[in-house]
Amino acid sequence: MIVLPPGDRIRLGQMALPELQRSIVQAKEASPAAYAYVSLEALLFELSLRSRIVESAQALYASGVKFATYKTSRCNEAYWHRTGEGGFRLRSGVAPTDAIRDIFANGSLYGFECSMAMVIVVYKAVLEQIPRSAFNTYFNNLYLYDWQYDSDLGFIQGNRMLGAYPGDIFYFKNPDHNPATPEWQGENGIMLGPDLFYGHGVGIKSSSGIIEALNRRRRPGSRVSAYMLDEVIYPNFEHIRRLSGVFARIGSSVYRRKQAV
Repeated sequence: MIVLPPGDRIRLGQMALPELQRSIVQAKEASPAAYAYVSLEALLFELSLRSRIVESAQALYASGVKFATYKTSRCNEAYWHRTGEGGFRLRSGVAPTDAIRDIFANGSLYGFECSMAMVIVVYKAVLEQIPRSAFNTYFNNLYLYDWQYDSDLGFIQGNRMLGAYPGDIFYFKNPDHNPATPEWQGENGIMLGPDLFYGHGVGIKSSSGIIEALNRRRRPGSRVSAYMLDEVIYPNFEHIRRLSGVFARIGSSVYRRKQAV
């Protein structure tokens, strides 16, 4: 159920939302969980950012990026410095927005694992959602490696049994994976729609399609199937919304921070 101030609920009922956003509203209204928003604008921000996450996942899939282990990862050195552990650190003097966009524009120059892909997709969605200057201020020390991410993304954990929506990130566990390929011990997947996910390295598939792909990478002779975990994660939509609002009111000079890790 969606909880809004009374006047905002009336406004929501009068809006003609895009199909994906309308489906999210309908699914949340039908959920046993209560989703409280301080305003209609807060709900609309989440709906828009969820849509952008879906669009960014589809764009990464179409970009030509390849799956690679951290040992064999690669990047465009004009924007990123590849570290010894296989991560990508933003080069000095490069705008974060330009570096993230380059992954999508020059995908053939990049290779990385699925966990990095999930974070990259969310960064791309956020930079399309908030002002460029705000993104370059708050995310000015990017380091892409595994599940490392800027604290301002503020990922939150939920449970798919209470409701899952496009833009949520799932994990498919492969408990009996082949020891020779530990990178296939599981697969992260971004929900694109009803039982449709993008997983870097396996493509766009249903949940059963991702499980089937992981099962092909089990220990020889194994009959222990991969499976989807109940936990889902998603960015802190309200925190990101407030970031862009604070930036607009006060300006970037007050919020120069996180220059080093």
